[in-house]
Amino acid sequence: MPTPVVDIWGPVSPEPRSATPPAPEPHDEWSLAGGTAWVYYSPLNRRQLVRPVILSDGFSSGASDLDRLWQGLEENGDFRFVSELHATGRDVIILGYTDRTASIKDNADTAIDCVRRALAERVGHAKLVVGGFSMGGVVTRYALAKMEQDPGLPDHETSLHLSYDSPHHGGWLPVSLQAFIHFATDNWSEDPVVGDSLRLFSGLLNSPAAKELARWYLAKVDDTPAPAPERVAFLRELDELGGWARNVRRIGVANGVDTGTGNGVAADVTAVRGDGETLRDTWLRTQSQGEQVVARLQRSGTEPIQVRTSALPEIDGAPGGVFTLPLPDGGDPGSFGLAGLLMRLLRNTVDEGGIRTSCFIPSISAVAAGDIDDPKALYAPIQPDASELDAFLCASRNEGHTTMTEELGAWIVNEIVANG
Repeated sequence: MPTPVVDIWGPVSPEPRSATPPAPEPHDEWSLAGGTAWVYYSPLNRRQLVRPVILSDGFSSGASDLDRLWQGLEENGDFRFVSELHATGRDVIILGYTDRTASIKDNADTAIDCVRRALAERVGHAKLVVGGFSMGGVVTRYALAKMEQDPGLPDHETSLHLSYDSPHHGGWLPVSLQAFIHFATDNWSEDPVVGDSLRLFSGLLNSPAAKELARWYLAKVDDTPAPAPERVAFLRELDELGGWARNVRRIGVANGVDTGTGNGVAADVTAVRGDGETLRDTWLRTQSQGEQVVARLQRSGTEPIQVRTSALPEIDGAPGGVFTLPLPDGGDPGSFGLAGLLMRLLRNTVDEGGIRTSCFIPSISAVAAGDIDDPKALYAPIQPDASELDAFLCASRNEGHTTMTEELGAWIVNEIVANG
């Protein structure tokens, strides 16, 4: 199996793709501490940085890939986000990172470096627009707040912060899937067929950024799901910075609905089951409330392991952006589909039961409007006054996480223009 291209938290296409055409040559490229910024000037600005919009990449494996970012922003969706911003006279700066799994705080320093460079290169005095996709919205949120609180840093001169399906109140990866990744990695990380992929997914799951963003993290198969210490520390430090930058208008969008209508995934049903050469009756179930066995894991010739949870919400079916995992062949197995794919590669017969994906970023997290561990809040209509954002828009359907749509993209462009 080729190592998957893991773009689970950056701009993605609503349709599968098999190849990524190259992005156009940027007009300028800035080498930053911990990353790179690719600058595309508006045709209206004569190759000068006049009205900068900084768009941050999110969580993924390795370094940011300009080609894939460009395709997600401009080519693969039903809205040409960069072109529309250019038409309003905005210059677009795409911010990438050397390591997208690094701590949010580390990549926030790269974002700060990018803001400083933009201010130094800017012609005139137009305020900046700064934000990002998925984790990128949280990285830039932290960066702007830090610039206000650290006397050694300059004024960020930013008037608007935007976030696109960002996990402000945490993200969700099924506990059963986390347990299976740990279990499979513990047993088959050196397997010649699937070992590379298992090590990749294990590295992502256990990375600093993933631990900071996941509302429930499982450190090992028999662990109790809870916020990782890294998340607790990050939230404390963000709170010490004031949570958000002051005097900055905050806007955001969610790839899920605000009506409380879920994505159709039922609770406490078997999502995927594998049995064959290496596994015996191994299965993963969707999350339900109360005491539950969410996974049964058994390697041939050994005793089974049962993975239990308690007091978690029915979050797999919640309104929100759903888990997307584009692969090189253009497929997208989704969260539970990923487990099925790995089971097949481990030489087993798999029954996926019709459930391949799950909620990834609940709508209330993307628009900072409630606790995702509150079962009632997850499925309740979102009221504008409940949000920490000044303005937000939720999608008209539950769709792939960070999918660029005209509905959401045009709303953001209009908000930027109205902001001045």
